[in-house]
Amino acid sequence: MLTQLRRLLFGSPLPTWRAIHERLPKVLALPILASDALSSVAYASEEMLLILLVAGTAIARSPILVYASGAIVILLAIVATSYRQTVQAYPSGGGAYTVAKENLGIHYGLTAGASLMIGYVLTVAVSIAAGVAALISAFPELAEYRVSLALGGIGIITLGNLRGVRESGLLFALPTYVFLFSAFALIVVGIYRVHTAGLIVRSASVAVPAVEGLTLFLVLRTFSGGCVAMTGTEAISNAVPTFRPPESRNAATTLAWMAAILGTMFMGISYLAWRTGVVPLEHETVVSQIARATFGNTWFYLLIQFATVLILVLAANTSYAGFPWLASVMARDRFLPRQLYNLGDKLVYSNGILLLSLLAGFLVVVFRGDTHRLIPLYAVGVFLSFTLSQSGMVKHFIRTKAPGWRRSVAISGIGAMTTGVVTLVLAVARFVEGAWIVVLLIPLIWVVLWRIHAHYIMVGNQLRLTPEDRFEPLRNTVLVLLPSIHKGVMPALEYATTLSSDVRAIHVETEPDITPLLEERWEQYGGGLPLVILESPYRSLLKPLLEYLDEARQERSDRVITVIIPEFVPVKWWQKILHNQSGLAVKIALLFQRDIVVTNVRYYLQE
Repeated sequence: MLTQLRRLLFGSPLPTWRAIHERLPKVLALPILASDALSSVAYASEEMLLILLVAGTAIARSPILVYASGAIVILLAIVATSYRQTVQAYPSGGGAYTVAKENLGIHYGLTAGASLMIGYVLTVAVSIAAGVAALISAFPELAEYRVSLALGGIGIITLGNLRGVRESGLLFALPTYVFLFSAFALIVVGIYRVHTAGLIVRSASVAVPAVEGLTLFLVLRTFSGGCVAMTGTEAISNAVPTFRPPESRNAATTLAWMAAILGTMFMGISYLAWRTGVVPLEHETVVSQIARATFGNTWFYLLIQFATVLILVLAANTSYAGFPWLASVMARDRFLPRQLYNLGDKLVYSNGILLLSLLAGFLVVVFRGDTHRLIPLYAVGVFLSFTLSQSGMVKHFIRTKAPGWRRSVAISGIGAMTTGVVTLVLAVARFVEGAWIVVLLIPLIWVVLWRIHAHYIMVGNQLRLTPEDRFEPLRNTVLVLLPSIHKGVMPALEYATTLSSDVRAIHVETEPDITPLLEERWEQYGGGLPLVILESPYRSLLKPLLEYLDEARQERSDRVITVIIPEFVPVKWWQKILHNQSGLAVKIALLFQRDIVVTNVRYYLQE
């Protein structure tokens, strides 16, 4: 039944040789790997307006919004150009982690890896929360279900990705392209109406008093708020191997498409927000207000809202493409658990997908699905990884001195300096708002990664064979745990005699009254094997057993002890809970005991 349910949810498994056919063409790679960056236009301009509003509505409606957006678009062009070089130099993927590790050293690589992992988790949480906010803008009565809707969105994305790369691409491509069409339609029609009919939104009449004056720090905060539009830019460089051959060229082309589309849409929305005088409202997003003013309460307005909801929810898919791949690369390098390196039966990194969903769901619950509370955590880690990646590329080009390396060094150097400044601005400007959490988390995750690596190194050193290691035969003492005498223990006794001539039946006496009957039946059915009765005045099963095991280990140094646990298996799975679980308790207690082998011998009941 479980197998059939699994096939229904996730589809049939794929053979390993199908991996090359599961790679993405550019037309599917764009919605899968760039939806995060493209969807950020739904909330990036609004974040900037929210910051400017502390200086009053007059400042919020000034051209500062457009100027700051233009600066961000220039920064986007620099970063995208630098990442195109990364894609071509490192076709194996891994992005900032690989570049920083190989060029700046392992410590910088772990910092980049920790930053990227935080960024991916926050991408899912922020994208889903923003999608739910767009839905609530159209249907305010859903506001009380914000967290439940967000968790449901994470569940849908998880299921889609567990079905495989190609299937998730086909599932997510149409909503992404519908969003692009509706967003460009909104920008074109909105700008036309601004210049022909003087388009003004309803919230333009709202007056917000100034809480503080316009300062350089406020402008920097505004700039940092809009930098969330650039999150997701690195995803393509992290997942180059998911492209069809030639991987690097296709990834570079898709990256250029993404940067051009994102820059155009972001500037368009910011320009409309400035010209229409829009003010952010609690239950309606800026994009929703502009769309409602442009098209009225028509079907096209609803199309824009639903497309925005879908692209924001599906923007999380960028992380589902990048996080599992990054985790697999780091697991291969022994900085994350090895389970994250394994491909699932749909040729995707299933464990990485599930881990990402759990972490993002946790954030949604903790921050109650509030986009504005999540966004301050968002961009610090991402821009730190930008800086480390581009700094690594500078060193890479200086070291390799490939044709045109001076131009490449200049591009990556400008990108590293610019994003480094932005990282500091983000950390300082949004520190109190929540960025301190990320500033604290990055070194903590770094320590965890290093401890995991140290563990794997220790395991490898201890398991490595040396010339001094020799095969030495051991003798076996077999102990069969005997709860009582019945058919279920006979197979265990028979199996025990195949392992050693030293076989003992062990009974822990928790009920002294039944011991004489047990000994009598043992004489009849025990096959002449010795029976050891362990007294337990306090009815503990484990304490007398562990004490006896210590005594048995001290008998001879060349012996290993095998503990056999008889177990009968009911016909129905639920019937198992009706019976004593003492065997499980014994297995757990013996898990970390040296020189102890634990074996279950099962007797299957029949209907």
